[in-house]
Amino acid sequence: MPAKTVIYVKKGHLARITLNRPEANNIINQQLAQEMAEVCLGINQDDDVYVVVISGAGDKAFCGGSEKTELNVAAVVAGIDRPVIAAINGEALGEGLELALSCDIRLASDKASFGLPQVGAGNIPMNGGTQRLPRLIGKGKAMELILTGETINAEEAFKIGLVSKVVPGEKLAAEVEALASKMAGQAPISLRFVKEAVNKGMDITLE
Repeated sequence: MPAKTVIYVKKGHLARITLNRPEANNIINQQLAQEMAEVCLGINQDDDVYVVVISGAGDKAFCGGSEKTELNVAAVVAGIDRPVIAAINGEALGEGLELALSCDIRLASDKASFGLPQVGAGNIPMNGGTQRLPRLIGKGKAMELILTGETINAEEAFKIGLVSKVVPGEKLAAEVEALASKMAGQAPISLRFVKEAVNKGMDITLE
């Protein structure tokens, strides 16, 4: 039986998902996509989970992309009805960045890098990148990053609002733990409704 490509651990009200293909920069393959879908479904059925953290195994990559564009892990993560924090410990490229964009909050190591290089291969970001990135950082900068396929560092990502905090790599886990624990200490139903209200409110009028 193949080794698990997604590690799931729950402690208290905090759930941790780790992409576990460090030898392949945590690139999404069919097995990982399937395991991620199963984990995310399980989270939505577990009222004891208040907050979710997603990270990548190893110290080089959060997620370096996907073997196939149709392996849309970003969609299943976006479907989690609890707050989701991305702990971006290394490169987040292509579908890996789209996965990070599907999370609600992004914290990054100072060694992290970000980019949507699909256009260089004759493709386009197909897993939410062309929608979520402009909503997060603005149309102009998003168009620049997508159309050039440029990779930016963590400092630039923070400057444009792609991530909310950048810390030294050795401190990332502790920073994420502190934030997740603070959020998990809030009322669980309120957490879910706040996420729903903010996400739906982005698409409708104030009225």
